[in-house]
Amino acid sequence: QVQLVESGGASVQAGGSLRLSCAASGRTFSSYLVAWFRQRPGKEREFVASINWSGGVTSYADSVKGRFTISRDNAKNTVYLQMNSLKPEDTAVYYCGTDPTLVAPSRFRYWGQGTQVTVSS
Repeated sequence: QVQLVESGGASVQAGGSLRLSCAASGRTFSSYLVAWFRQRPGKEREFVASINWSGGVTSYADSVKGRFTISRDNAKNTVYLQMNSLKPEDTAVYYCGTDPTLVAPSRFRYWGQGTQVTVSS
């Protein structure tokens, strides 16, 4: 079992920055793929970014590419999402997820409770 806890969500103005954290406990997830998803008001949950076990391979949704950066510190069992140049359309609940098996991020079994990001214009 892996427990994930997201933090760092806040209300910011457009153009601002936030760093979200996803801390794992229970089992180390240093060898797992980890992803950030978000759910905007009235929308389905969507992929934001993912990072492999070493941090050497990352992937981003087109909507955040160039503005968001995913990283990880396996010694701290934590994955981060640095969000710059935030836009009102980034307003959402952000979730991190993972799975010890090789499945697509949309099929991850372990998810945190989410952290709210609100961007005002």
